[in-house]
Amino acid sequence: MQRPVYFVYRERIGYRLLRRGMDVVIALAALVLLAPVLAAAAVAVLIDDGSPVLFRQRRVGRFERVFTIYKLRTMRHENCDDAYTTRGEGDPRVTRVGRWLRRLSIDEIPQLVNVLRGEMALVGPRPEMPFVVSRYESWQHVRHLVTPGITCIWQTRCRSTIPLDRPEATELDLEYIRRASPLTDGALLARTLGAVISARGAF
Repeated sequence: MQRPVYFVYRERIGYRLLRRGMDVVIALAALVLLAPVLAAAAVAVLIDDGSPVLFRQRRVGRFERVFTIYKLRTMRHENCDDAYTTRGEGDPRVTRVGRWLRRLSIDEIPQLVNVLRGEMALVGPRPEMPFVVSRYESWQHVRHLVTPGITCIWQTRCRSTIPLDRPEATELDLEYIRRASPLTDGALLARTLGAVISARGAF
């Protein structure tokens, strides 16, 4: 059953420019500060399961443009093709090091490069894979009117309980789009930092 969308999205240019500027500044600073962590994690991945260190996957971004997302590889390389299926805590495909990288969200750090390239923002709906988007109902495509992000309402509220491809997750994305503002983005970044520190919802 199709769910109607009861709002018209109007992009605020000032907000978009401000957010882009903040994204670039924060992403650059974070990459510099986290470079030692990223280097140590890359070495750990190599020692634990060999190369490649990076996991690359096609995702759908703003206006449904497809781009390549980057993460540190947390699954055994022979299982990466099946990386969409999440089996929760104890997934045997996840490496020993990968389990820690996920718990601390270190595997997400390379996405800061996607932010610098303008393919992602710090805050926005999580980007999905093309085959998932191909199954969307028409109302779900509204989430592609904005730049996808590293974190979002779904990420901070229910990522371990509601799969990202569920309509309930899309409804949270639409909630973000309605409320998007510097204050909302700041609050979501603060919640994300708290979730990372406490490892809440990670697996």
